[in-house]
Amino acid sequence: MAQGTTLQKAIDLVTKATEEDRNKNYEEALRLYEHGVEYFLHAIKYEAQGERAKDSIRAKCNQYLERAEKLKESLKKGKKKPVLDGGSKDDKRSDSDEDEEDPEKKKLQSKLEGAIVVEKPHVKWSDVAGLDAAKEALKEAVILPIRFPHLFTGKRVPWKGILLFGPPGTGKSYLAKAVATEANNSTFFSVSSSDLVSKWLGESEKLVKNLFELARAHKPSIIFIDEVDSLCSSRSDNESESARRIKTEFLVQMEGVGHGSEGILVLGATNIPWVLDGAIRRRFEKRIYIPLPEELARATMFKLHLGSTHTELSEEDIRELARKTEGYSGADISIVVRDALMQPVRKVQTATHFKRITGPSPKDPNVVMDDLLIPCSPGDPDAIEMSWMEVDGDKLAEPPVTMSDMLRSLSTSKPTVNDEDLVKLTKFMKDFGQEG
Repeated sequence: MAQGTTLQKAIDLVTKATEEDRNKNYEEALRLYEHGVEYFLHAIKYEAQGERAKDSIRAKCNQYLERAEKLKESLKKGKKKPVLDGGSKDDKRSDSDEDEEDPEKKKLQSKLEGAIVVEKPHVKWSDVAGLDAAKEALKEAVILPIRFPHLFTGKRVPWKGILLFGPPGTGKSYLAKAVATEANNSTFFSVSSSDLVSKWLGESEKLVKNLFELARAHKPSIIFIDEVDSLCSSRSDNESESARRIKTEFLVQMEGVGHGSEGILVLGATNIPWVLDGAIRRRFEKRIYIPLPEELARATMFKLHLGSTHTELSEEDIRELARKTEGYSGADISIVVRDALMQPVRKVQTATHFKRITGPSPKDPNVVMDDLLIPCSPGDPDAIEMSWMEVDGDKLAEPPVTMSDMLRSLSTSKPTVNDEDLVKLTKFMKDFGQEG
């Protein structure tokens, strides 16, 4: 085995760690073991040549890692002497019993309790434009088993894993918000890689395990993992040991080995499903493609985003905007509308002339005022030359959003989804998924 500089450094560190361990300087030994393991992992990734060399280093790495974990646990429990390597079965059983009262476990679970969504996002199914198949699958998995548990007995069991995949900005996370709102009696966990990845060796997989334990304690529960690809991409020789262990723990927990997994739904969302590990993909029983919105859904989105804003847009204008936004995602349409809603503000800011009109008071819509001011062109017969600085705040009328405002914003806002990703997503849907 070729020993590069990193590998030699790792060997030096663990040799020193072993000496400190033997001399009962356990805190220093722990620090050196962890430091040495980091160098070993770096050597596996960049220096070791061939699988046999890598396997040899991994075996050594695991050996030192196990010793470091024992030292860490015993130091945290405040023992004078760390657990010795080996030991009888009774010793091991008593250790596991102590783990039940482990303050570290309480600390991990309290950290994860921040992922529980306490306040509902107030997003109803009706707020989600289109995506009928996706909504039906989520109702099947979440709402119906809670409301009618007697329907899901025997061989008829609800889905345990649903993967929402599709281009960015198509409403995957928004659907999850609707689930959190509509599943009244469920505990909703919203987690990301930052909640589960720790810099401490061995802590990440413990966080994954504790997440599922918390979900079992609070069931019925939903675990929503946004950008699930960041945690569960395909396993390879180049990845770190910690990443590999996180995936393994996810696989074990999602399978529910040794635990009842009834009443728990894992809901994942990703823009790049093809990078998911095959075993993780299999555990998401339903894989639903959330595509770019169709014309009818785009029209509904324009209406939802405009809301109660004062506009001059007709139904035909909305339909024309929907036709012109082929290839736009829901997020893209949201940006178009938000930019257009700023156009009246820009008109006020750049106006050199205003005219008097009659209309509802800016403070109280039920009161009609006849001396409101609104921006106009200098050629208007009623135009008064003045700047917005001279207009009384209580007398400025809100200029309506016009079709020309919408088209101006549309011309500067381009779709964010490229054709190459759409081809990959469509292929993944044909191979592994279903239309949403």
